[in-house]
Amino acid sequence: MFDLSLKSLRAGLCVTLLLLSGSIFAQTTFQQKTLSNGLTIYVKEDHRAPVLITEVWYKVGGSYEPVGNTGISHLLEHMMFKGTPKHGLGEFSRLIAENGGKENAFTYDDFTAYYQQLAADKLPLAFELEADRMRHLNLNAADFNEEIKVVREERRWRTDNNPIGRMHEQFLSQAYVALPYHTPTVGWPADLQNISVEELRAWYQRWYAPNNAFIVVIGDVKADDVFKLAQKDFGPLKPMLLPVTNPQQELINPGARRINLSIPAQVPMLMIGYNVPTVMSDKNSIDPYALDVLNNILAGGDSARLQQNLVRHQELASDIGIDYELYKRFSSLFVIAAVPQQGVSIETLEKAIRAQIKSVQQKPVSAEELARVKRNVIANNIYQQDSIEDLAETVGTITAVGGDWREIDNYVAQVQKVTPQDVQRVAQQYLVPAQETVGVLTPLPSNTNDAAQSSPNGGTYVR
Repeated sequence: MFDLSLKSLRAGLCVTLLLLSGSIFAQTTFQQKTLSNGLTIYVKEDHRAPVLITEVWYKVGGSYEPVGNTGISHLLEHMMFKGTPKHGLGEFSRLIAENGGKENAFTYDDFTAYYQQLAADKLPLAFELEADRMRHLNLNAADFNEEIKVVREERRWRTDNNPIGRMHEQFLSQAYVALPYHTPTVGWPADLQNISVEELRAWYQRWYAPNNAFIVVIGDVKADDVFKLAQKDFGPLKPMLLPVTNPQQELINPGARRINLSIPAQVPMLMIGYNVPTVMSDKNSIDPYALDVLNNILAGGDSARLQQNLVRHQELASDIGIDYELYKRFSSLFVIAAVPQQGVSIETLEKAIRAQIKSVQQKPVSAEELARVKRNVIANNIYQQDSIEDLAETVGTITAVGGDWREIDNYVAQVQKVTPQDVQRVAQQYLVPAQETVGVLTPLPSNTNDAAQSSPNGGTYVR
């Protein structure tokens, strides 16, 4: 089916121009300013509509948490909506809603972020509220005791009563040996039972400071006006002495690991993951970009190899996809997740997936296939920049893990450089047993509704 929408035509033109000459492609432009207290503000003017998105990012998440305090960053995210001495319980959300806005937050391994989508003239409201709760949050025992119940329940429905969630949690606990990504962002059950409001208050005071935060604003604004407003609202906040975090690195060739999880579920599931580098863990290397291209060759849409061969032609999988996070503080995983067709064994599906991996290891992809995949990757990149929400999240993620927002354009340039030999080499180097974790979910019968399952390719942020 042909998509003749204006957006697709514009993206197609940009891709064509970009492939002909990188200099023709209009680069993303952010303006930035760092206040004297260490808070940096990134602004992109976009005057297509009188709206904006503003996001406050804190460089702290699940990977920062010590043993015994897992889940504390996510719990603090919940408590950030409990009010301050100036704005009482529920007032933050009420004011945003009354002014026609939307707001939410999410916690992940390397960051916690809070965002509002508003009319462009409502930025002063968002800044005033965010500056207030950055250092003046109410953290009392009564609110804490209520909210910890909510978080425990969230863990139950997201993980304990969700086969995909349990499988994903167990898989990560084995796939990451030396890195703190092996603990769940939502927290281990025992930690959620024993955490105290005093520990939460100390965590807030330690990490929620202007010099450990940054702001992304995209929309119908003028950068100078945003900087002046940020100085007014956030400038008076004092910086904190931040804890020193030591560099961490995954084990080299940690060895093959395999887990088998038998729990009530509707369908079986297979996960095969490999420890691989990211842009931050392997700087100045083409490998992360080649891995992202490999991801798209294998699972980047209906024309990709896994979908073509295992879903449609051989009818071995009913659902299959790959998750590879290019931007993390440390190294990442290249995970193939699949659900077999009814009547197909996990062993048969695993063998077929390994055959697809072997095919890219033994023979370079053709120039035609690589060109097609690159066009799709670049088009998706352009689509992402067209959405202020997606662009803000991408810029925030890159910045939070230690990168530079200019990576948005560098990504396209690096993808263009990837050769068939690069794709073959990274497949041979990283998709090997010494860096492999396999997880198998075997369904057990259940008389309850606890075994509800979702797609194996769901999101991983905890909101």
